[in-house]
Amino acid sequence: MSRSLIRIFSVIGLLSPITGLADTFAGKILDETGSPLTGAVISIPDSGKKVTSGIDGDFTFDVADKNTVKITVTYLGFVPNSTVIRSDRNAKENTIRMVPDPTTLDEVVVTATRTPKTLKDAPVITRVISADEIARTDATNIQDLLTEEIPGLEFGYAMSQETSLNMSGFGGNAVLFLVDGERLAGETMDNVDYNRLNLDNVGKVEIVKGASSALYGANAVGGVINLITKENKEPWHLSLNSRYRNAGNEWRSGGNLSFNSGKWNSNTSVQYSTVETIKLTDAFDTESNIHEIFGGNTLNVKERLSFRPTDNLQLIARGGYFYRESHRSNYDDHYHGYSGGLRGMWNIDPSQNLEVSYSYDRYDKSRFVDNRCTHDHDYSNRQHTLHGLYTKFLGLNALTAGADVMHDYLTTYQFVNNESRSQTSADVFVQFDYNPLSWLNIIASVRDDYFSASDNNAVTSRFAAMFKLRPLTIRASYSGGFRAPTLKEMYMCFDMAGVQMIYGNPDLKPERSHNFNVALERTGQIRKGVFAGSYSVNLSGYYNYYNRRITTTDFPGSDTLEEGAIYTNEDGVKVTGADFNARYRTTFGLGASFSYNYLHTAGRKVDSQFTQPRPHSATWKLDYDKQLCSVYRLYAGISGRYFSKPESSLPTSGAYSLWKFTLQQSVWKGININFVIDNLMNYRPKIYYWNSPATPGRTWSIGVSLDINDFFK
Repeated sequence: MSRSLIRIFSVIGLLSPITGLADTFAGKILDETGSPLTGAVISIPDSGKKVTSGIDGDFTFDVADKNTVKITVTYLGFVPNSTVIRSDRNAKENTIRMVPDPTTLDEVVVTATRTPKTLKDAPVITRVISADEIARTDATNIQDLLTEEIPGLEFGYAMSQETSLNMSGFGGNAVLFLVDGERLAGETMDNVDYNRLNLDNVGKVEIVKGASSALYGANAVGGVINLITKENKEPWHLSLNSRYRNAGNEWRSGGNLSFNSGKWNSNTSVQYSTVETIKLTDAFDTESNIHEIFGGNTLNVKERLSFRPTDNLQLIARGGYFYRESHRSNYDDHYHGYSGGLRGMWNIDPSQNLEVSYSYDRYDKSRFVDNRCTHDHDYSNRQHTLHGLYTKFLGLNALTAGADVMHDYLTTYQFVNNESRSQTSADVFVQFDYNPLSWLNIIASVRDDYFSASDNNAVTSRFAAMFKLRPLTIRASYSGGFRAPTLKEMYMCFDMAGVQMIYGNPDLKPERSHNFNVALERTGQIRKGVFAGSYSVNLSGYYNYYNRRITTTDFPGSDTLEEGAIYTNEDGVKVTGADFNARYRTTFGLGASFSYNYLHTAGRKVDSQFTQPRPHSATWKLDYDKQLCSVYRLYAGISGRYFSKPESSLPTSGAYSLWKFTLQQSVWKGININFVIDNLMNYRPKIYYWNSPATPGRTWSIGVSLDINDFFK
């Protein structure tokens, strides 16, 4: 062997033990739905290296003489994630899930304009509650979530302990709740059944305050709340969860199963909860309206199936079943909900798309005594809706046009002889999204709705402008709202427990509102120092003139009808208010948020014994969220909400605040443990009025969730 070859092999021999010490690290960067994030930056401080994730979110790098290494992952619009991963010898793949950063406003929303826009580019202020924030609240349904997250919004009880809502001076029948943009049938005391809106498969909730009837028609007088279903992108995902709460021995259990195979995507969720009756006061408390919270059980089952025959076409089928029992001392109320729908979304070409859908929703109520249906409290509301939406992109501008036809059927014990009534409504609307300059966006919308039963139509419009004048973003808008009289309000003839008769009025006119809003917003980053992070601050003021409000007034009686109350239109209500919101999150995991709402009403009051607007309210949160190592993530937070005393002559609860402590831990391969102490300061009202917080005092809950697919990674 020549001397040259000997030298070459000698060098290789010397280098081989060094290169043998290099370990390969591999992983994948995903968002909260399991979709890969391409171009995420992975920094390796120990070596000074940086790599980026590929098209499938994959990354790989080598570090000499290391079995574990700490990395920091950054991606625009997401909270930076620092964690420790293992080398390829010990872990074939390290999956890192990124959490959206609410302060950056890069979240894509659709509710404000019915076309996709990032929060920072939406000309109408929109609040988004992400899937991660939903998990932190440990909320069962939309009522639990909104109570904790939104100031100026309060839930209370009405008669028969049906839930009542007040949001910035508007009741539940003036706030439109949607699921993936679709309406819900049925109401209980002018509110939809919020128990139907469970959060087990919800990816995010979008909230738009103020009139939105120019896009959504009736009921969008005070705002729109849209629950958007989660769509997992992983090949398969199975999660199971169970939670116990000591108040009423409440159990909530559920599961979510999704498959993503080629052109098919399926998501199935099941949630079941049961709770015993909770005693608040004794029977000798004659001042309280509420003495106990009725127990019962609830079942929610949902399925969403998606098929993509081509890259440009998506077909979605959905179905759901809801069942609830409310247990009373001498009877039980049973509630059933059925929903289904088909939707097609076609990207005709890069400049235009078309969406067509059909939806069906049904809500039934009945009363049982001694386990037998009495049939004297039967109620059934059924809705069939056809919907079309077309969008044409003209460079940076967009033209959107749509139409809806809905058939509404109602039979109820509140009609004479349980008779049935129905009506058909139809609408057309158009919107132009105009971007003449990089710092200016203008949106104009107009809509016409027609209702057959009342032979009424309503034309509404909206005009919104956004100015990006660094460092501020300024939004200003006018929007009209309306609410058509319901079949119940037109045709009711009901003896309310022998107290009085209530009569409908076929001559009712639609409620109308005029909403003016101005908002200032600033976002930014602190790049250096201990408190490096991102923040967002916005301040908005609004004025609502709410006219022809539908309410009841005294009815003197006639030759054929005894005296009682009758539905009528009344003079306007003027609602003025302001919202302030601030959020801040550091790169090392500490976060803080504060929201405040001021509300003033003039003219006729919008309050009743059930809903009484409070002039001041606030929510706040201080938390710490950190992936401490590859197998352990810690979240700990203190949150609270405050409501001032209502300005009302009616009996009411005073000012109060409620605090909450949350501890969540991800301990190993998808095992998550949650512990919550609610009403931390053990507040209890002296007298439980309809609008008092129905709390028995301090409570605690503990829950476990399992992401089964993570066990096999």
